[in-house]
Order: sequence, then C-alpha cells, then structure tokens
Amino acid sequence: MLQPLSEAGDIAPPADTPQAPPTSALPDTTRAPFTRSLGDRSMFSGDLPLVAFLRSLLNPTVILASLVACLSWYGVRIDGHYLMLGVLTFFVSSQLFERVDLFQLQPGQLLVRAFRDIILAWPVTVGILAFLIWATHYDRIYDTRALVTWFIVTPAPLVLAHLTAHWILRGLARNETAQRRVIIIGASALSVRLANTLSSDPLLGVTVLGFFDDRKAQRLPNLGRYQLLGDTRNLEEFIRDNRVNLIFISLPLASQPRIVRLLDTLRDSTASIYFLPDLYAFDLIQARFDEMDGMPVVAVCETPYSGVNALLKRWFDIVVTSAALLVLWPILLVAAIGVKLSSPGPIIFKQRRYGLDGREIRVFKFRSMRVQDDGPVVRQATREDPRITRFGRFMRKTSIDELPQLFNVLAGSMSLVGPRPHAVAHNEQYRKMIKGYMLRHKVQPGITGWAQVNGFRGETATLEKMRARVEHDLYYLRNWSLSLDLWICFKTFLVLFRDKNAY
Repeated sequence: MLQPLSEAGDIAPPADTPQAPPTSALPDTTRAPFTRSLGDRSMFSGDLPLVAFLRSLLNPTVILASLVACLSWYGVRIDGHYLMLGVLTFFVSSQLFERVDLFQLQPGQLLVRAFRDIILAWPVTVGILAFLIWATHYDRIYDTRALVTWFIVTPAPLVLAHLTAHWILRGLARNETAQRRVIIIGASALSVRLANTLSSDPLLGVTVLGFFDDRKAQRLPNLGRYQLLGDTRNLEEFIRDNRVNLIFISLPLASQPRIVRLLDTLRDSTASIYFLPDLYAFDLIQARFDEMDGMPVVAVCETPYSGVNALLKRWFDIVVTSAALLVLWPILLVAAIGVKLSSPGPIIFKQRRYGLDGREIRVFKFRSMRVQDDGPVVRQATREDPRITRFGRFMRKTSIDELPQLFNVLAGSMSLVGPRPHAVAHNEQYRKMIKGYMLRHKVQPGITGWAQVNGFRGETATLEKMRARVEHDLYYLRNWSLSLDLWICFKTFLVLFRDKNAY
C-alpha cells in the first residue's frame, strides 16, 4: 500500500520492551527449491520431455494460435506484416510469461493461480505490443477489430490450455513413475526438503527410494516417510539392482574429498547425477547459476532487474506513472493549493533516503506537517501527532501526500513497486541491528511494496515489527516478477482506504 512517508520519517526507534511480531506470515516460498536457477523450479532438466517443452512454449504457442484464429475469423489475410507481429509476439510473451509457471501446482490451486498470473501478465504483453504497433505506425496496416478481439479473448484459451495440459501430463507422469527412480546421498534438512519437492510434483514422474548416509541413524535428521537405505559402501550394488535413474549428492561444501570419491565411484553408473550444495546457509537474493567463458559462477546475491528484466521494469514504471499523472494531475493541483493555504512553509517536502545500491536520494511528498525533520534524529509520526496539519491528516489518510513520488519514479530514483525507503538516520540505526537489512537496496525503493500490502504500513514501533517488514521486502527481491508487481499494485488499491495504520 502507499505508505505514509512522514516528514519525521517512517520508522520509530525500537521500544525498550519488544512486542510480539504481527501475525502476518511470509509465504512458504521465501526460499524456492534449488534447481538450475536457484529460485526457478521450471529450469530443472529432469523434467519429462513433454513437460519441459510445455513449460517453455505453451503460453507463446497458445497466444499465437489465438492471433491466427482471430485473423481467420475476420477474414484477414496473413502477410509479412502479420508474420512480423507473430515473431514479435512470440518474443515478448516468452519473456513476460517466463515466470508464469503453473505446472508445479496441485489441481486445487491451479484455477485461481492461472487466472491471477495470466490476467496480470497478459495486459503487460498487450501494452508493449500496442506501443510498438503505434510507434511504428503499423496501426494503419493491421485490422483493428481482429487485434482488439485477440487482446480480449486470449486469457480464456490460456487458462483452458493450462487446465488441459495439467490433466494430460499428470496421466503421463503416473505412467512414467516406475521408470525414474531417485536416491539422495547425504541426509540433511535441505535434502529432505528436496525429497518432499520431488515426491509432491507428479509431473516429474519420479519415485524417491530413500537416502544413503555414512553416519549412524541417531545422528541423522528426521527423514519422515523416507528410508535410510544404508551407507555409501553399498551404493554401486543398490544402483545396479534397483535401476536408479537420478542421484542427488547433498553433502556440505567442506566435504569436497568425499564428493570427489563418490563421483569416482559413480563413474560406472548410467544414472544422471546432480550436486545439491547447501547454499541456503547464505541469505540468497535472486541466486542462480551463470557462466563466464565456460566457468560456472553462482550468483548468491543479485538484483532481480538484470538484462531484459531491467528494461521491462523501467518500461512498466514509465508507462504506468505517465498514465497516472495524466489522470491524477487535478488532484495534485488541488493538494498543492491546500498545502499552501493550510499552513506556512513549502508545498513539497524533501527528505534524504537511501536508494539503489545505498546511494542517497531525495524523496518528494506533499508537506503534511509543520516541521521538516531531515537530520541525524528523525522522530516518526504518531497517531494524533500535533505536528500534522488538519489538511495534512487528510492527505496522509488517503496517501495523497505520496503522489509527488511519481516524479521520483519518472526520474529513475524510485520505482512504483519496491521496498519503501527509510530516512537515512533510521537506515544507519537498523543496518546494525537487523541481518540483511541493506539487501533491500539491491533495487530501487518503491511507492508501494510487498510489506505494505501485507499489513506493514505506517508506524513500526518495535524491532520485531521492523524485522518482519524487512523479511517481506527480501521475499519481494527473491520472487520478483512483473506479475508480482501488478498484483501488488492491485492489492494497493484494494486496501488503500481501509488501512488503520495510515496516520
């Protein structure tokens, strides 16, 4: 939600007596399963071939098929111009729908998530295509009726295609299960989690046979429903007798000599071998595997806005912010006049905040207080704070005082969606008290964010509440996508006028 940035700052110093944290919990997906991309389940190369194909190409293929159907309906001849549109559509939709991966969901979750993710991702695709058509003057060439119909009807076949693909693939995966057998070498909390992930996704078509570990049973974590099959001395014989197809080695990074010996032992096996390093001891942000001149590199902490994602994020900010200013300029004008008439002082209040990579920025807002704190000590606004003007109280309640930050977004120092910026004085205080606090600055700060739409707006009177807000911000960094940004914007408007923490 649009969180009030008070002249006195966002965050209060922690109380002497900590209170219990809010009950709002982070989703279980804060740390996604380790795969080729540490946060991207869809890139696991152990997928069945048909599953892997559909994960990559289902969405763009259905979108193109819908385009062809609409053109045929209106009797439009498909020439070189429409072929160019098809190529452009395939590229744009492949990028935007990359994270719309619905295949790991259970049937009961599928319908709701399909509507949410597809209906959020498709308008962005349409917006990009419409802008490119307008910019190249192809709007004079293309049939408007066919394209408008295509834009409107496409979400329905996308949802239907995912439902159909799930039904078909789950049947195929059940038939393949007996042919793909998995063992895990090394019992740990991470490897048990891997076993649960493999077992819970029928589209992988695998059966987890159990664990091998050289330690005694009493020293092992709880394996749940999985068996301890023995130690590594019996490994070769077991693999041969049980036709094992997939082997995961889950040993600590310090066990390199053991890993080398294991790989030498398994050299005679035809099973596919995966190494599962326990990198989750670190605070992973957009972790993934990269390659530099043939050398594997693990990105442990990285901004989610890299490559094409950076362009998409910036395009989204510029287009939506420009549209918002065109609609909201009368409100900005009335608010500016109201601030000027309600109390002496400047219309716009500027406060120093930390932005991307910890660089200092100036954040704009309509002045809602009689004071303008921006020094080494910044006191947070409280309920019934006498420093707040009468008109300022109305602006803060409705978040109108935040609207000048749209110009921060256009200038590139802020984004529409991201972690809320805190006063410099509070940043310097909390970076020493909360682990991972400064990781929030791997992206531009936002006008609204994941923490704000989950109840962490306004006063943060205790250290525990501040920790909860930071955890929500880090969840956003780990799981960023344009569809998540759209979902946050949608939730912002839902809760904008109902939040009791706005004052």
